[in-house]
Amino acid sequence: MTIHFYVRFHTQYGQLLAVTGNIEALGNGDVEKAFTLNHLNSEFWYGSIETDFPESGEIRYNYIFKNEDGFRVLEWGERSLEKAQVAGAARIQLVDTWNHAGEFENVFYTNPFRDVLLSDGDKSRTKQPKKFTHQFRVKAPLLAKNEAVCLLGNTVDTRHWDTQEPILLTKESGWWSVKLSLPREDFPLYYKYGVYNTKEQRFIRFETGDNRVLHGAVQEEAAQPAVTIAHDGFLHLPNDTWKGAGVSVPVFSLRSKNSFGTGEFTDLNLLVDWARKTGLKLIQILPVNDTIATHTWVDTYPYAAISAFALHPLYLNLETVAGKQYADVIKPLKKKQKQLNELSDLDYEAVMKLKLGVIRELYAVQKEQLLKDKDYFLFFEHNKHWLVPYAAFCCLRDRYKTSDFNKWKTHSQYSKEAIDKFVSPRARHYDEVALHYFTQYHLHLQLQEAAEYAHKHGIILKGDIPIGVYRYGCDAWMEPQLYHMELQAGAPPDDFAVRGQNWGFPTYNWDRMAEDGFEWWHRRFVQMGNYFDAFRIDHILGFFRIWSIPIDSVEGIMGHFVQAIPVSLAEFGQRGIWFDHYRYCKPCINDAILWELFGPNNDKFKPFLHGIGDGTYELKPEFATQRQVEQYFAGHESTEDNLRIRQGLYDLISNVILFEEPGSNGQQFHFRFGISSTTSYRHLDLHTQYLLNELYVDYFFRRQDDYWRKEAMKKLPALKRSTNMLICGEDLGLVPGCVPQVMTQLGILSLEIQRMPKEAYQEFFHPAKAPYLSVVTPSTHDMSTIRGWWEEDREKIQRFYNNELQQWGDAPFFCDAWINKAIVLQHLQSPAMWAIFQLQDILGTSDALRRSNPQEERINIPANPQHYWRYRMHLPLEQLIKEKEFNDDLQEQVEKSGRA
Repeated sequence: MTIHFYVRFHTQYGQLLAVTGNIEALGNGDVEKAFTLNHLNSEFWYGSIETDFPESGEIRYNYIFKNEDGFRVLEWGERSLEKAQVAGAARIQLVDTWNHAGEFENVFYTNPFRDVLLSDGDKSRTKQPKKFTHQFRVKAPLLAKNEAVCLLGNTVDTRHWDTQEPILLTKESGWWSVKLSLPREDFPLYYKYGVYNTKEQRFIRFETGDNRVLHGAVQEEAAQPAVTIAHDGFLHLPNDTWKGAGVSVPVFSLRSKNSFGTGEFTDLNLLVDWARKTGLKLIQILPVNDTIATHTWVDTYPYAAISAFALHPLYLNLETVAGKQYADVIKPLKKKQKQLNELSDLDYEAVMKLKLGVIRELYAVQKEQLLKDKDYFLFFEHNKHWLVPYAAFCCLRDRYKTSDFNKWKTHSQYSKEAIDKFVSPRARHYDEVALHYFTQYHLHLQLQEAAEYAHKHGIILKGDIPIGVYRYGCDAWMEPQLYHMELQAGAPPDDFAVRGQNWGFPTYNWDRMAEDGFEWWHRRFVQMGNYFDAFRIDHILGFFRIWSIPIDSVEGIMGHFVQAIPVSLAEFGQRGIWFDHYRYCKPCINDAILWELFGPNNDKFKPFLHGIGDGTYELKPEFATQRQVEQYFAGHESTEDNLRIRQGLYDLISNVILFEEPGSNGQQFHFRFGISSTTSYRHLDLHTQYLLNELYVDYFFRRQDDYWRKEAMKKLPALKRSTNMLICGEDLGLVPGCVPQVMTQLGILSLEIQRMPKEAYQEFFHPAKAPYLSVVTPSTHDMSTIRGWWEEDREKIQRFYNNELQQWGDAPFFCDAWINKAIVLQHLQSPAMWAIFQLQDILGTSDALRRSNPQEERINIPANPQHYWRYRMHLPLEQLIKEKEFNDDLQEQVEKSGRA
C-alpha cells in the first residue's frame, strides 16, 4: 500500500521535517533513519512511502522537526494507524497537524485528567459506516457531561452548516471521530467542528477561528487516495478554563488519632475526606523514599534518599500490617503510641526505634504465610531490579554500622552476581534481607490503597522527585558510573542562603545516562507512577545546568555551573584585563583584609596562615581547603570562638575571583558567584573592577542561555516522554531566560511564588499575572508560612500591605486571619491551572484553628544543612473534618474562584 503523509507545519530556511515509526520505511524507531519529508507549500510538508502493515497490524509514527544546527524535536504523543481502521485500502492519505508539546490541551491527556479529574463527555456511540472515503479525528478534552463533538461543512454531505442536523462524532481512544463517504466534487471542503448537547439535542456552539479546509488531493498529479484520515488536532475552544486547588503537606506532618507519633500512608485517606469537603482536588506531599542512613534524626531530610525507589518505613501503619490476627503484637505499645502522638513535633528517633522493632516482630510471625501470598511474589517480580540490591544494601549498612559503602569490609563495590549469592534464601542472614522485602511490600500496599481511595473520590496525588541521590545510598553504590562522585550538587547564594547551598549529592553524569536513553530515570518515573498522578521536579534548573561544588569544599559559594561555557584566557587580554593567575585564582589575604573581616580578632587566624612578605599571607597547606578546615575543627570543642574561626577560614578560602576549569591547563576559568562582595575584588583598582564586572555579567547572564537551552532539550523531552504523569517544575532561584521558554515548549508547569518574583525589577509577584500552565502558591516547605513571613521584615511587609493587598495605613504587626485569607483568595482567583497551599496557610485563615505560634509551623530552613524536619499539624485530621463552618467557607471560596 501507499501512504501519503501531509503535515501542517510552518518552517524557516534550513529546517526540515521527518517521520519516524515502527516500520522499516520510517526507520524502525531509529530517528537517525527517519523518512525525510519535502516542503510542499506554506502550509504542508509531504512525503509518500510504499509499505505493508507489520504483524501487529498497527503503524506507530511521529513527526520530527530538525534544525540546521542538528537540533531535533519530536512532536508530542504517538500517532497510530491501524489496519482495521483503513478497511484494506491500497492508498492512504494522512493529513496531520503537528502536536506541539506546549499546547494546553495536551495537559488534559495526562493521567490525572484522563483517569480522575475530567468527564468523558457524552459516552454514546454513533453508528459508523463500513465503507468510507474520509475519517475526521479531533481531540476535545474539556467537554462537559452529555456534550459531544459535531461537524458541519459547506456541502450536502456535511449538512450545509445546518445546526439542527449536525454530524455527531464518537469518542474512542481519546479522539472524537467520524467516517464519511465524500464525493470528489465536495473538495475543497470547508468545515468546522462544534459542540452538541446529546441529552437536550441542542447545538451549543461552533469552534472559534477560521473554517478548516481539506483538499481532495494536495498534489494535483496525485490520484485520489482510497482513504483520507484527517487528524485535526484540538477543537478550537477556550483551553484555559479548567482550574483546581490543592493542599501541600508532608506525610510525616499529618496527625490522626491512630497514627504512631508521625503521619502514615493510611492517614492520607483522612486527608482525602477533608479535601472532598473543601473542594480541593489535589494532595501534594514531599518525597517519601527511604532515607535511613544513620538511624538518627539527621535522616529526616527527605531529599537524601538511600534509594530512589524504596519507601520509608516511617510511613508504615503497624496496625494495618498486624491485622486482627496479630493484633497482640501491637497492643503492648498503645501507651507509648499515645505518648508519641501527643508530642507537638515528630520524635524521629523514638518513632523509628519502635517501628523497626515491631516490623521485625511482625515479619517473624508472618513470614511463613507470606510465602503463600501470590500478590507478594508478583510485587517481588515487578520490583526485584531495585528491591534485591536495596535489601542487601540495608543489611550491609546495619552490619557495618554505616551507609558509606566505601568503608564496608565486603561488597564495597556492587556486583550483581555477588549480591544474588548474598541474598540467597539458603544464607544464614536471609531473614535480615527478606525483612526489607516484607517492609517494602506492605508500604507499597498502603500507599497504593491511599492512591486508589483518593482517585475514587476525585482527588489526585502529587509526589516530589528530588534532583539528587544520596552520596552513600543504594543508587550510587549500584551504578556509580551514572554520577560524578567527585562533585557535590547545590545552589548559588541567594537571599535565603548567602553562602550558597551544598546538598552533598553527587551530580549526574548526563552523557552516561543518555547512552541507554535515560533508563534509570524511566524506571524512576515508572515507580512514581505506581502511586502518583503528578509530580514536582525538585530544582528543574538542574536539567539545564547544575551548581557543582568540588568534593574538597564545604560551602555552596565554592561552586560553579556545569555545563557552562568558560571564560578563555584570551578573553581577558581582548578586554584589556592584565591576567594574574595567582591574584585571581588564589585567596587574597593581607593585613588590611584580615582587619576588615575580623577586626582586632585577626590574630586568631594567623596560626592558620604563613606570611609571604609585604603583609600578605597564604593558607598553610593543611588548611588550604574548606574540607581540611572542617576536619580540623571536628576534632575540637564547638565553642563560639572555634565556630567563628572556622567560618572565618571558610570565608578566606572563598575570597577568590575565578575558579580554574579542571584539566584546562590554565586556559579556561569560571567566575566565583558574587565577586563584587569579596574583599579580593574590592581591593582591585576601579578600572579593573569595571572590566572584570563586564566579563562577569557576560559569563552569567549572556553567553550561557542558548547553550543551557540545548542542554535541557537533550534531557527533558526524553524524560517527559517516558511518563504520562503531570509534570510540574520547581523553577526558583537564579533562573536563566531559556528556562521558561523550554518549560512552555514542553508543557511543564512552572511554580510561581508571591514573595519570589522571577523578574529582577519586581519586589513581589502578583498571582493574577501567573501563566495558565503554572502552580501558584504563597509559600513552600522551604519557606516560612504566610504568618511567619509577616513577622520577618517589617518594611517589606508594609509595602506588601499597601501595594499588593491595596490596604491603607500601617500594616498590622501580626498576620491577622483576614490578611491570611486575603492572600489565599488572591491565589485562588489566579488564572493559573493550580493553586496549592501549605496546610498551615489554609489553617491560618481561621482564628479558631490556627496554631498560636507561627514560628512552630516552618518545615525547613534551607540555609541550615542540619535542620531537623519534624513539623506536625497541631490538631488531628478527625477534628479538622468536623469543622463544618470552616470547611464550608473554604469550599465556598474554592467554588467562587472556579476551582471546584
